[in-house]
Amino acid sequence: MRKRTRCVCHPCCPPPPLPLDLVAAIQDRKRELNAVILAHYYQDPAIQDVADYIGDSLGLSRQAASTNADVIVFAGVHFMAETAKILNPDKLVLLPDLAAGCSLADSCPADAFAAFKAQYPDHLVISYINCSAEIKALSDIICTSSNAVKIVQQLPADQPLIFAPDRNLGRYVMAQTGRQMVLWEGSCIVHETFSERRILELKAAYPTAQVIAHPECEEAVLRHANFIGSTTALLNYTQTEACDTFIVVTEPGILHQMQRRNPQKTFIPAPPQDQTCNCNECPFMRLNTLEKLYLCMRDRQPQIQLPEDVRLAALKPIQRMLEMS
Repeated sequence: MRKRTRCVCHPCCPPPPLPLDLVAAIQDRKRELNAVILAHYYQDPAIQDVADYIGDSLGLSRQAASTNADVIVFAGVHFMAETAKILNPDKLVLLPDLAAGCSLADSCPADAFAAFKAQYPDHLVISYINCSAEIKALSDIICTSSNAVKIVQQLPADQPLIFAPDRNLGRYVMAQTGRQMVLWEGSCIVHETFSERRILELKAAYPTAQVIAHPECEEAVLRHANFIGSTTALLNYTQTEACDTFIVVTEPGILHQMQRRNPQKTFIPAPPQDQTCNCNECPFMRLNTLEKLYLCMRDRQPQIQLPEDVRLAALKPIQRMLEMS
């Protein structure tokens, strides 16, 4: 099991007060530590605004692989920070909140997946990057939503494939490539709860709007999309299309960058099935806050640590992904 460390103070010690200007304090700590702040598009806008790089999983992996910083502060979820540690074993990798996990990663326990994989000994395992280090270590190639189709297209047509852990992305890749794959039945709690009915209601309310969706969504939702792509692809699409209104079917954190790059356009977050909610935020992504970002840099905790055998096994399929991308 991977080791997670957390700063534990004596109960009698009052915590130091937070600085009045958190943004300035974060910049000061970044210089002191020679740190880089990497943030996913699904983070709170305040965190995106202090990050050195904002991106999707593929872009973040590339940044983690190439950084010269001594400390990587990963404003995202646990598997993302793990990936940074896999690529940078000698660097300090910090995650603002260790509880920032991932429902998709949690849907694929390593022991269960190892047994599943053993049923298909001749199959190559392609795992979506949204998985634990242990699952990466059991994989042959890692992919992201940005490059999954491209990677599958490069593999021999007669090579049997397992795709894990996201069944929806797997189905999308099969539809795009014509390849049959054995799918692990995992899913993301954000993307699987978008409602086809409510999207149709939005389309009726905004008849000129285009629907853009992430491939982790269910097939019933994707069939109504004008464009399907990774978070970066969705963001780029809003800049190149003449349309001025978009219904965005992914985690609404991406709307911050969409609005910044297209201030004259309108972006409508697609709601989940629950009628009481008008957006669909990832509860794990939103565990990170500006305060926790500062505190993790101040205290140099929580740190991401991995057993070396797991790290080395997980490194190979990530390196293969980067080579094939």
